[in-house]
Amino acid sequence: MVGASIHIMPFLVQLSVPGIGPWVVPAFAFAAVPAFLAALAYAALASAMPRAGGSYLFASRGLHPSLGFVASFSQWVGLSIVIGAVAYVIPVFLGGVADGLGAGAVATALLAGPGRLVVALLLVWGFVGVNLRGLAAYERTLIPLMLLMFALGAIVIVVGATQDHGAFADALRRAGGTVPAPRAAPFDKDTFIAAAAVLFSSFIGFDAIAQAGGEARDPARALPRAILLTFGVVAAFYFSFTAAVYHAVPWEYVAALPADPTPTASALLAPFLSRLGRAAITAGAAVALINDLPGMLLSVSRLMFAWARDGVFPTWAVDVHPTRHTPRAALFASGAMATVGVLLSHGAKSFSKGVDIMVVAMLVNFLLMCLALLALPGRNPELAARMTILRAPRARTVVGVAGVALLSLFLAVHVRRELAAEVAVWYERPLAVWGVVMALGTAVHLVEFRRSRARGGDLAARFATLPEE
Repeated sequence: MVGASIHIMPFLVQLSVPGIGPWVVPAFAFAAVPAFLAALAYAALASAMPRAGGSYLFASRGLHPSLGFVASFSQWVGLSIVIGAVAYVIPVFLGGVADGLGAGAVATALLAGPGRLVVALLLVWGFVGVNLRGLAAYERTLIPLMLLMFALGAIVIVVGATQDHGAFADALRRAGGTVPAPRAAPFDKDTFIAAAAVLFSSFIGFDAIAQAGGEARDPARALPRAILLTFGVVAAFYFSFTAAVYHAVPWEYVAALPADPTPTASALLAPFLSRLGRAAITAGAAVALINDLPGMLLSVSRLMFAWARDGVFPTWAVDVHPTRHTPRAALFASGAMATVGVLLSHGAKSFSKGVDIMVVAMLVNFLLMCLALLALPGRNPELAARMTILRAPRARTVVGVAGVALLSLFLAVHVRRELAAEVAVWYERPLAVWGVVMALGTAVHLVEFRRSRARGGDLAARFATLPEE
């Protein structure tokens, strides 16, 4: 899932974290460090607990059932809202493709009036339908999108790597524009860490691998390998893509752009391209963003299903389609939450609000995963003995402690930046929206958990073992 992460975030960060200037690529590299530690924790825990609901299962068995719920509900909220935020920005790219192909009326319809909102909702519920049909339909949809996404993304890398700032200034001048004068941007550690915390959100896609759990073939081997392989491939693509764009486009130009419309790689490289070329790389961005949606829906629906199966959430969420074996109630609920994300983005006219919610959610989630990696051997030694990644206690300790330290730093910096931002009303503050939804979800969980205790049974034994596949 590399859509918004690469076509928008490395450029939007100039606006969301003013002052980052020329330090975007180093900040991206720094953001990869705690993300890689979290990926190692996920890989190790997935090798021991290859079941649906990944992060919930890992924290509930490694820490406590309620912490497992908090970790995964935070993730569910963040990803579900971002599904809506991503869906809301896709019509912008589709409109760019239409405009590049000479269909100006279509472009206007996609962006004016209710067009953008309707398209975003159709995308969300269309991919709910794909997930409902089962993994075969999911595979037939996702793999072609992935291949097309990398192929079209390669055009951006080639164009950016073969142009420079001088060529950009000349091209922009011919089009009637100007590049702001170069200016100094001294390194500031607080700004650098704040930008890295935002860019950290680009690396969360590997989490979706763990959520499918037992639906994979030979999951105890396949899941950890897929997590680590995916992280490596995606990180290399991110760095190449971002470095290529900034090689061609001065950061001063990006930082001077308005927040609306959202700055994108395709718009930044437009001065170098023909109309058809602009349509091609804009289509690449649209495909990449569309490619995000089915994976995130798969991930969040399996989380909800796992809660209900363990008895820490209402039992309606455990409902499975009788023939396609997909968690239909959880998919509908996740689609409804994504719809909230669409409406929030439409009301705020901003993609970044949804991203900020996701950043907080995933930092909390990954922090608890690193803690679960540290705690599992003491709390549940039988499950810990199944790990095939980080089998050595010292290796687990190094990864877990370093992950907790860096993720805590990122979380503290991001929360401080959020609290310092000026907003007109409380619900324009992403941290407040996240907190309200978390409080409601936790209240529902506590009620269900007490009911589960009242029904009897050995809860300690239940949360010391894995559910059936």
